[in-house]
Amino acid sequence: MKICFLDASKIPYTSADINSVKLRGAENAIINLSNEFAKLGNNVFVYNSSLKNIKLNNVHWINLNNINKEIYYDYAFSNNDMRLFNKVKAKHYIAFSHSVQSIEKFIRKKQLISYLKFRPKIILLGEYHNQQRNFFLKIFGKINIQWAVDSMFISKDLNDSLIEDRAIFTSREDRNLDILIKTWKNKIFPKNNKIKLFSTPSKLIDNSFNIFSRNFGSKNLLIDDLLRSKVALIPGHKGEIFCIVAEEAREMCVPVITLGIGALSERVIHGVTGFIAKNTDEFSYYTLKLFDDKILWKKIRNNLINLRGTKKWSNVAKNLLSQL
Repeated sequence: MKICFLDASKIPYTSADINSVKLRGAENAIINLSNEFAKLGNNVFVYNSSLKNIKLNNVHWINLNNINKEIYYDYAFSNNDMRLFNKVKAKHYIAFSHSVQSIEKFIRKKQLISYLKFRPKIILLGEYHNQQRNFFLKIFGKINIQWAVDSMFISKDLNDSLIEDRAIFTSREDRNLDILIKTWKNKIFPKNNKIKLFSTPSKLIDNSFNIFSRNFGSKNLLIDDLLRSKVALIPGHKGEIFCIVAEEAREMCVPVITLGIGALSERVIHGVTGFIAKNTDEFSYYTLKLFDDKILWKKIRNNLINLRGTKKWSNVAKNLLSQL
């Protein structure tokens, strides 16, 4: 089959940039899905802001301005912008939705005309995502899948001897880091001032409360930080429809403690892979418990090890193709 991905993101990227911190979940998904589709024998094109036209891993990476309009695709995927469908001819159209979007915003972003014209199926990443999307904005069909993480998170050897009494926050600062730091200062640190929190760089960081900036660079640096972390503290956010960082922590077998905001309640199995707290009091309790109770932490850790590698992009790609 001929398959194309359309992405108007201003970030110029190809699969060679898979390790870049500039990429977010949507770009990461396109890289992995395009590679897996190509492995399955499909002829795959990615049209984005790539600075040069190049073929990598049997995937054609081409600038949006250089689309060959004579090619007729079996499936065209668009990342968050349905107007891009006007640039290609395809038998079927599929739209990624990576945000919580109201009808008002949908219309304001000038998506309605293209939506009605091309009648795309919508890819949804979980029940929270499904609930947040208005019925009208999925009337042409929906595809339910879950993302995976890069293979480097799955293949990295684990070593318990590297683990320190540290927690880690790897989401973006605007994903309720302020709630986490306030909870840490008021409810966690006062009860255990030996533990440390390593966070995505932010002006909210306060070393006097054992809060430090984590290594913010390549994904390899992120993996190194996760290898040394005992727990991942991810409150969640209402705009989070999947939360890839929770999946990364899970694949590195780091228990996740969350407030379950947004899709976070779907990323954690309470009492098995981490804990879903009802409030900040419970959040601090579970955090301190995992630092203090070695038996409980080891139990959660072993559960994660047993689940490791069960979600792979190869499986995601096959599942997606089966629903087209």
